[in-house]
Amino acid sequence: MLALVIGGAASGKSEYAEQLAVKLHAQSGGELYYLAAMLPWGQEAEARIAKHRQARAGKGFSTIECYLSLKTCEVPPGSTLLLECMSNLLANEMYEADGAGAHAVEEILYGIDILQKKVENLVIVSNQIDLDGVPYESSTMEYLANLSAINCGIARKAQSVTEVVCTFPLAVKGVTL
Repeated sequence: MLALVIGGAASGKSEYAEQLAVKLHAQSGGELYYLAAMLPWGQEAEARIAKHRQARAGKGFSTIECYLSLKTCEVPPGSTLLLECMSNLLANEMYEADGAGAHAVEEILYGIDILQKKVENLVIVSNQIDLDGVPYESSTMEYLANLSAINCGIARKAQSVTEVVCTFPLAVKGVTL
């Protein structure tokens, strides 16, 4: 199964995605992995990473760090994989020296196709941050357009798309927990 979980900052999307991944893992077996895409730059990033590790504690996740090039990520076949978070992965691909740059959208969607073929379940967390209607500088607008294109590309293929608003999951496609 391919599932996309979207929402704004602090919406509860990560907690919902973890619950979904654990449920899918319980149904299908295999191993349970958390694919971390946030580069650990600075105290704020370290604090967010620690918060997410604490939230996952005791749920059976093994962590894989993959900041670029999803297609190279090694995951055992038949696993359940929770990828968090698409907004971080996109920033890495667009702005890091070894990233895909202008080809970030294509590289990420291709990597998702590769991962989806390897695993039994793929749950992807992404942000929905382009709805404020505010014009930003061109590089930010490009980032927002790319994130939207990736979210749409995943949603087209997904069996489940859920938007989490103030901790409430709303089914956009398929069903929620």
